[in-house]
Order: sequence, then structure tokens, then C-alpha cells
Amino acid sequence: MIKKDILIGALVGLIANCVGLFLVATLLGQGDDFITVIKAAANEGFLGKLISLGAILNLIAFFIFIRKRKDYRARGVLLITLFIAVFTLIFKLF
Repeated sequence: MIKKDILIGALVGLIANCVGLFLVATLLGQGDDFITVIKAAANEGFLGKLISLGAILNLIAFFIFIRKRKDYRARGVLLITLFIAVFTLIFKLF
């Protein structure tokens, strides 16, 4: 039961991050489509920043789970957020 709740939270966190990345790329893309913005961000070296901005939606999911007393699901969202932070750090260093 606990592992299932953590997995659900992790999936929600991953989906929230993907949706956040899409929203950030769409809003900051100045009319370009999503793929073009991602390719340009990768070429110019700020893809990690876009991914980090996309993780802001994880805050909403985290606090919703905390408010509903779904602590293990909130833990899953937090784990994904930490994973994204480490991934962004490694991506920026190399």
C-alpha cells in the first residue's frame, strides 16, 4: 500500500513536470511550437532552466497531497522533484 502511494505520487509528479515544461515552453516560446523551443533551448544551453521551471507545478501537487493527508503520495512527488533537480544539475555540469 505504501509503495503504491509513493508510485502514484511519483507518476503525478512526473506528469506535472511534463505539463509544466510544456506550459513554460509554450509561454516563453514566442509563438514557436514545443519541439522547436526544446531544440533551441538545448542548442543555447538553457534546457535545464526550462525543466526546472516546469517543476513548479510539482509544488501544487505536493501541497494538494499534504492538505488531503496523503503523505506517501506527497513523498513520491518530492522524490521526483529531487530527481529532476539532480538531473538538471548533472545536465548543467556536463
